[in-house]
Amino acid sequence: MLIAFNKPFRVLCQFSDEAQGRASAAGAGRTGAAEAQGRAGAAGARRTGAANVQGRADAADAPGSASATGAGTAPEPPRQTLAGFGLPPGVYAAGRLDYDSEGLLLLTDDGGLAHRLTDPRHKQPKTYWVQVEGDPQDAQLAALRNGVVLKDGPTLPARVRRIDVPALWPRDPPVRFRKSVPDAWLELVISEGRNRQVRRMTAAVGLPTLRLVRVAVGGYRLDTLLPGQWRLLQ
Repeated sequence: MLIAFNKPFRVLCQFSDEAQGRASAAGAGRTGAAEAQGRAGAAGARRTGAANVQGRADAADAPGSASATGAGTAPEPPRQTLAGFGLPPGVYAAGRLDYDSEGLLLLTDDGGLAHRLTDPRHKQPKTYWVQVEGDPQDAQLAALRNGVVLKDGPTLPARVRRIDVPALWPRDPPVRFRKSVPDAWLELVISEGRNRQVRRMTAAVGLPTLRLVRVAVGGYRLDTLLPGQWRLLQ
């Protein structure tokens, strides 16, 4: 099975928020430690007849206490995942798409197919429409075409061209613009899959990314899918 899904902005390309789970587990651990500390402190106070004032001070400083951890602050809400879009059971993302990026995400239940789609040796081209801050100059586009040097090494050459504003759905929340700075759209095609690669490439040539939408992976295209919609490819 192969599915094309239009991943909305600020949706994880997995079915659970592992970071949220780790944070909850850590919080539970801190709470348990604080409760144990509190019980030990109370027993010690009974044995030694320690002053109530000292007991209150110890409790306030105990790990996990409100004063020690700022428990009055609201926890971060869980991030949205793929679990809320009615996708068939047993599928998983073939590759990744950043939390703050949008567009085509392929999902499959076939390990061999996932390998062919994601293994760098197969060099599947990935096409992005990128809204950048600034007015792209020929030298900046040439740098992208030749490959730019990132902290994890030089990139392979990319195909890039300037395009008109594409007909896309509105982003929620909208992109923040600076009225004094122009913006433009590029079509960028790469065959690598490094973490946040497109954003780092455009930043390296002085064109920060404002919005990033993947529209194709190999021969599979987003076409008319709206955010949150999916269709069966095979």
